[in-house]
Amino acid sequence: MDAGASTYLIRPNYKDKFKAGVAKECIGEILREQLYGVQYDPEEAPALSRALADCIKNKLRDVGFDRYKLIVQVVIGEQRGEGVKMAARCLWDADTDSFAQDIFMNDSLFCVAAAFGVYYY
Repeated sequence: MDAGASTYLIRPNYKDKFKAGVAKECIGEILREQLYGVQYDPEEAPALSRALADCIKNKLRDVGFDRYKLIVQVVIGEQRGEGVKMAARCLWDADTDSFAQDIFMNDSLFCVAAAFGVYYY
């Protein structure tokens, strides 16, 4: 590449796009590793959710989603047999931006983790 050539990209190459399938595998692997056998404790849930979000974000960075802003949301709640609905709203470019989510449940808790990849122009 020429030293004076511009490196500004308006769209990512196909191989550099945020891949929801890969991200979902990463999220699921971390949730299973970190939450297996864990019992719900309302005092520990905030710190655990922050730690999980940081771990997921770091693993996704290691995968190599360059030029993507990664936003990770983790919700942990007590498993009581009740229903929970979650929603997220974002303004993004459907061609470049995407998300992945996974759910972990055991007898004591449920955890929903979502990762959003938003491309830096």
